[in-house]
Amino acid sequence: MRHSLPNSLRNPDALPSEDELVARLTRGLPQSARTLTGAGDDCAVVRIPGASLLQLFKADAVVEGIHFTRSMPPDLIGRKALGRAVSDIASMGGAPCEGLVTLVLPPDVSMSWVLKLYAGLKRAAKLWGVGLAGGETSSAPPGSPVVVSIALTGEVREDRLVHRSGARPGDRIAVTGWLGNSFGSGWHLQFQPRLEAAQWLAEFFRPTAMMDLSDGLAKDLPRLAAASGVGWDVECTSLPVRPGATVAQAVGEGEDYELLATFPQESWPELATAWRNRFPRLPLTQIGQIAAHRVRRPKLSGGWDHFGPTPAEAGGK
Repeated sequence: MRHSLPNSLRNPDALPSEDELVARLTRGLPQSARTLTGAGDDCAVVRIPGASLLQLFKADAVVEGIHFTRSMPPDLIGRKALGRAVSDIASMGGAPCEGLVTLVLPPDVSMSWVLKLYAGLKRAAKLWGVGLAGGETSSAPPGSPVVVSIALTGEVREDRLVHRSGARPGDRIAVTGWLGNSFGSGWHLQFQPRLEAAQWLAEFFRPTAMMDLSDGLAKDLPRLAAASGVGWDVECTSLPVRPGATVAQAVGEGEDYELLATFPQESWPELATAWRNRFPRLPLTQIGQIAAHRVRRPKLSGGWDHFGPTPAEAGGK
C-alpha cells in the first residue's frame, strides 16, 4: 500500500509530483523570439519567419513496464508510441508532419521484436500522414526497459490554434468518445487520435480550450482549469463510460486519448446538432461547465502521476 505521505515529505530531496517537477524544471527556460508557446500546453508553438502556418513541436515516450509490457503485440506498441504524439498535435487543432524515433534497447530484445515494432510505427505513420524522417538508437544495460521516444512536428493555421488556457466561466465542458477501462479493453494500444474531429472543431466551432486526455480526467481537467485560471462544475454520472468500466476508472484511469474541450454556452446547441450529423458514431458529451476559479466540484482524485504510486499500485499506465 502506498505510504500516506507524499515523497517530498518523506524525503526532502525526493521527486515531487509530475506537475510540480515539470514546473520547476521549465521555470526560466531560455526561448527564442520565435517561440509563441513553450512548456505548459500539449505542444510547443513556434512562428517560422515567412511561413503561413505555425509550427507545432511535441516529444513523447513510452516505457516498458509503465506504458506497455513486452508480451503485448510489438506492432501495437509502435502504433501507440506515435499515436500519443499525434493526439497532442490534434488537440491543438493541428496536423502532424515529420517525426523522429529514438529506440533504447536492452540486450535481451530480439531483432524480430524490433522489426515488428517498427512495422507498426510505419503503418501508423502512413495512416496519420506522418513522415518518419529518422531518429536515434541506443543500447541499455541488461535488465533495463525498452524505451520508444517520438519527436513530432505539426502545422496549424493561427486562427485555428487552440490552447489549454482559453476556458471561461460558463463554458460547456465536453469530451469525445468514451472513458475508462483503456487497459482492460485494449483501447490504449488501438486508440484513434481525434485528428479529424479536432480539426473540424477548430474550423467550425473553435473550442475556447482543448487538450488530449492521457493522464485521466482527474489530472487533465485541473491542468486545463489551472492554465485558464478557472474552476469546474462536473457531473460525474454524465461521463461517457466505456463498457466494462466504472465511473472511477473513467475519472482516474487515463490513457483514453480523447479530446477534452470547452465551448461558449451559446454555441453548444448548434454544435451538438452539427456534431451528430458529422460524426454520428463518435459521441461528444457535455459533462459540466467551467466555473469561477475557486470552484472545484467535485474534487477529483486519481489520474496518472509518474512520480506518485508505482505502476503496480496504480494499476499500470
